Amino acid sequence: MEKALEGQVTYTFKVIQAVDSVFLDAKNMGFTSVRLNSRKVEYTNTGKKIIIHKKLTKNSVYNLRLSYKATPKQTVYFLGWDDTIEDNEQIWTQGQGKYTSHWLPSFDDMREKVIFDLNIQSNKAYKTIANGKLIGFTEIPVSDPVFSYDMHKPMSSYLLAFAIGKYGVVESRSRSGIPLLNYYYPWDSLKREPTYRYTKEILDFLEAEIDVPYPWQNYKQVPVHDFLYAGMENTGTTLFSDQYVIDSIAFVDKNYVNVNAHEMAHQWFGNLVTEENGEHHWLHEGFATYYAYLAEKHLFGDDHFHWKLFQSMEQLGEQSEKGEVQSLLDPKANSLTFYEKGAWALFSLREHIGEKAFKTGIRNYLKKYALKNVTVSEFLKEMQASSGKSLENFKKEWLLAKGFPMSRAKALLGKKSFSIATWLRLRERAKSTTPNPLDLNGYWEATSSMHFKRQLIQKYGKFFSKELFVKAFQSDTVPLRQTLLQVDHAQERFTQEQLESLLSDKSYITQEMAFYALWQRFPENRKVYLDQTRKIQGMPNKNIRLLWLTLALLTQDYEAVNSGTFYDELSGYTGAQHPFEIRQGAFFYVREVFGLDDKSLLNLIRATGHHAWRFREYARNLVEELWEDDTYKERMQQLIEKQNPEDMRYITKKLER
Repeated sequence: MEKALEGQVTYTFKVIQAVDSVFLDAKNMGFTSVRLNSRKVEYTNTGKKIIIHKKLTKNSVYNLRLSYKATPKQTVYFLGWDDTIEDNEQIWTQGQGKYTSHWLPSFDDMREKVIFDLNIQSNKAYKTIANGKLIGFTEIPVSDPVFSYDMHKPMSSYLLAFAIGKYGVVESRSRSGIPLLNYYYPWDSLKREPTYRYTKEILDFLEAEIDVPYPWQNYKQVPVHDFLYAGMENTGTTLFSDQYVIDSIAFVDKNYVNVNAHEMAHQWFGNLVTEENGEHHWLHEGFATYYAYLAEKHLFGDDHFHWKLFQSMEQLGEQSEKGEVQSLLDPKANSLTFYEKGAWALFSLREHIGEKAFKTGIRNYLKKYALKNVTVSEFLKEMQASSGKSLENFKKEWLLAKGFPMSRAKALLGKKSFSIATWLRLRERAKSTTPNPLDLNGYWEATSSMHFKRQLIQKYGKFFSKELFVKAFQSDTVPLRQTLLQVDHAQERFTQEQLESLLSDKSYITQEMAFYALWQRFPENRKVYLDQTRKIQGMPNKNIRLLWLTLALLTQDYEAVNSGTFYDELSGYTGAQHPFEIRQGAFFYVREVFGLDDKSLLNLIRATGHHAWRFREYARNLVEELWEDDTYKERMQQLIEKQNPEDMRYITKKLER
């Protein structure tokens, strides 16, 4: 299959001053027709840009039409077309930064905003989803349908997106009447509610909190295979990893709520107002992170919100000591800085100027710079005007300074949360005494905060008395019981009956840990536990199924006639037809327990070229490790001789060293 796009784009624009040429960004495209006001025009295709050579007069309106073909190596991803699994095929885009020009002649500079309308023709077996409102669906008798999407307002090119695949959709409306379209795989209809739980509540909250109406015609959310990130806030059309497509049991372990709120907040912060350049990236990610935390506060309460900030503070403090937290105005700062330190800066700013002034300033800022590009200075000017307070010290401490002001953060949180203040006092006291003399039972009873109790278990659970351990177990709170299982050597303190009861907890992570603990501790009952769990898949990464297959193969005399089938299934999960989260788990079990066979070893080599960088790095690191083993090295050298050179580029380079 040729993974290519053929298209035609028409730009209508007005020239505000006379020029002798114009250009668009266009990566590795071929052009079959270039016309300006319906006439052929001279142009240069550099492989990176298309330059139109024509004198354009001031205040004149022009119509530029380009016909082209693109075979993008990135930005447009074709998944599932090379395997035999039915309905697994998808095409989707990820253009954040300056990458839309790999499939559409457009503008890498995010300061160039355009009103885009899209007409996409694709195979009639699939649904096509894109930015804007679907205004037409045209079936051409001799061809495939054309989906027509209309946008009313301008946006930066990097926010343009489409997804093509097998989808159903559930429609609803926000309190203000915004259409909400939540897409799902037809075979996952039972996962719609837990996946999209609270979507309407989040949009209703954000509109009320921000006090600026949702700015686009509708809001769509589309899960896709092997997405590069958790989600991406394309204008009105968020694409997100289908690893967040979950059932109600998985909800407690890994749900979409925070990602949902984060990408939705970007519809204002990043899409409605857009940073001038990378120095102002805080205006996107810090704001989306902070407002996602506020949405969770609305849904789950103050205690949840403050402990979220506490966890963020702990991470920032730890990384700050290593010199890995930068200035928020550093365009090369890492994600932790932009997201978490950025959210903390807004939390601090709100405390500094007061809630009323903060909300007024946010509203004024968004209204003044709607559909424009902004700088941090312009934002601060609006906040200073709304509060009447100088923000110079705030800027120095939170935006300009490297590192993280841990003392200030602790003081802010301690003042807002009794349970966090109690925890901070406990930690200070523990520095001058051993854990045993601490009144752990008293601290357990000091607050009803589940988050406090989880911290207590994580830090001091191994010192719990028998009575306190039982009390924690009997709390009947899934996160607390799960945390107990994770304490060093704690599994040995559980009775067989207690561990067996955990197999019914509404958490696949708890079930996985309990299953493994039971299999280890009570070998006489291994067959019983395997029978009990054989139909459980677990999380989207099949955490329980992969463990089950491994333990079934290791259990003596357990369905020996099926051992080949079990191994083939486990090894098969390393293949490219499966999501990379499943593949990574399968590689772990096959390699650690059995050793990689030729099939899984070849799948690993091919994974070194995967488009998702985290999985690609995992695969490359594992190949590097195996390369040091002479047996694996020889096998890999033999395997690559019969393969497509394009799939073997990484390993071939190793041979050339």
